[in-house]
Amino acid sequence: MSRVGKKPINIPEKTTITWKDRLLAVKGPNGTLSRNIHPSVDLEIKPEVIQVCIDKPTRQNRAMQGLTRSLINNMVIGVNKGFERVLEINGIGYRATISGQTLNLNLGFSNSVDFILPEGISATVDKKNNITVTGIDKEKVGHVAAAIRRLRPPEPYKGKGIKYAEERIQRKAGKTGATQ
Repeated sequence: MSRVGKKPINIPEKTTITWKDRLLAVKGPNGTLSRNIHPSVDLEIKPEVIQVCIDKPTRQNRAMQGLTRSLINNMVIGVNKGFERVLEINGIGYRATISGQTLNLNLGFSNSVDFILPEGISATVDKKNNITVTGIDKEKVGHVAAAIRRLRPPEPYKGKGIKYAEERIQRKAGKTGATQ
């Protein structure tokens, strides 16, 4: 049995849930998210909780129950609190600035890189070269943070590049003076 799928999802105040034609819409103080729900999963919506149910307990249906419960829980959390990922830029001369929806990155290339943030995602840069990507959709925040990191992933010798704040880089020893 799916332990995750059986847990009820609490609905906070100021959050409205709309469930019609396999489309679930969650509206909260930060915005609105909607998602199509898989046909093998059904929802029981009560005033304060959502319960994810399945008809036949097959292996795939139990997996879809847990996945659907996690996706709906992330939607509820997103419209109420939001999500953020923090990226760090390490390297001499590496820096980031933001103007509007464009993130300008100097990453040691001959030209600076302009990264345009998608709709619904915002970013802030502090003076220590930390980029904070925020939004209400957890999936989109993760994709944008991964795309920014992919522009210059951290290298293992000096640690230069863009990494997640909680990421730990496995460092390698450099060349040694081999004499014969």
